[in-house]
Amino acid sequence: MSQDHTADLTPVRTPRKAALAAWCGSALEYYDFAIYGTAAALVFPKIFFPEGNATAASIASFATFGVAYVARPIGSFFMGHVGDRLGRKRILIGTLLLMGISTFLVGCLPTYHQVGLLAPALLVTLRLLQGLSAAGEQAGANSMSFEHAPDDRRGFFTSFTLSGTQGGQILAPAVFLPLAAVLPEDALLSWGWRVPFWLSAAVVLIGFLIRRTLDETPEFHREAEQQDRQEKAAAPLGVLCRHHWAGVLRVFFAAFVAVVNTMFAVFALNLATSEDYGIEISKTTMLWLAIIANIVAVGTIPLWASLSDRIGRKPVFLTGLVGSAALVTLFLWSITEHNVPLVLVSGIALAGVVYSMPNAVWPATYAEYFPTSVRLSGMAVGTQFGFALAGFTPTIAGWLIDGDAANWYRVAAFVVAACGISAIAVLSGPSGTHRVPTPEVGRTRAEAAALRVPELAR
Repeated sequence: MSQDHTADLTPVRTPRKAALAAWCGSALEYYDFAIYGTAAALVFPKIFFPEGNATAASIASFATFGVAYVARPIGSFFMGHVGDRLGRKRILIGTLLLMGISTFLVGCLPTYHQVGLLAPALLVTLRLLQGLSAAGEQAGANSMSFEHAPDDRRGFFTSFTLSGTQGGQILAPAVFLPLAAVLPEDALLSWGWRVPFWLSAAVVLIGFLIRRTLDETPEFHREAEQQDRQEKAAAPLGVLCRHHWAGVLRVFFAAFVAVVNTMFAVFALNLATSEDYGIEISKTTMLWLAIIANIVAVGTIPLWASLSDRIGRKPVFLTGLVGSAALVTLFLWSITEHNVPLVLVSGIALAGVVYSMPNAVWPATYAEYFPTSVRLSGMAVGTQFGFALAGFTPTIAGWLIDGDAANWYRVAAFVVAACGISAIAVLSGPSGTHRVPTPEVGRTRAEAAALRVPELAR
């Protein structure tokens, strides 16, 4: 066959289609993931754990939420290897199916009053499967949209993955809101909480139909051809550990910013609504806050990402970290003061505007630390180990506050420290990566010197 014929078979970039698939799939998958967090704050302490100590039950429920973040680092090695070896598309379809099935089964579980300790054991098992799925979801969607995007708009197109996760976090409280507002407490605890989990069956079907039509990226196709011409292509994880370990560590520490999200979405919901703390802001108010903040985030994330395509990733990322640290403190204080208007304003500003800055640009930021051959592995391993701290933030926060809302400042200090560590990691990274062509981005000097890449198919 002629070289021209081979070139004709090379996939072309389809940025809009890839961004749509990333947005829809991430929204649907993180709907599944987010409803667990909502249920862990509002329902699970009362139905999956023994009665008598509400604080201990809440902490145990938060721990089951965090268990998925233990599975995520383990899954990142497998998902990253498969994604860099066999393609981004296979990972995206596989993670969606695994998340959907495990989430549906959560809605079928018996409660503690029915089967005793078997109930939380089954809950933890399914939560581990959710974690394995999430290990490859964002890294796969980010890699797909990044490699399909035009070189000068990578920030904008990759931001749709995170905009999609916000969409999923809109759907979750939106489904719980009418249930919590309309159903009596006994109905909510007996069958009402199961409905959002059962709806994941429709979620999986829609997501599967969207993702199965997406083409593999031109960059992955080209990388696979180059490896085929070699007698032995090195395993992605081996290359990652030998040549790109600094990028993995940088992503690991930068990912501590996710602490802000789980504090807002899970711990603050429990703090504001639980009788144990004596604050008792209504569940409806806090669920509406989550919905509105995430709607705002869906709109602001592409704007911040587009700004990063013009001025670079670091300024946007770092500004968001500083703002998040300040607003977390105000938000938690306003909850303990039962100042509902300030809770709403500070919560929307935090989750909808300021936290959206690092959330918008981390997909492109992290992707630009790695070349195509190890991009999915690098992002998956780095983020999932870093996100482990975020997963246990509600548990850590519950321990720090120690049943007394007056200790809110300890939680604020913990989140501020996480933002500071993230800022140091981002500052240590390379600058100007938004100007580097996609085939060259993230490569070591030796890799760049050996690079021989034909022009992309137009």
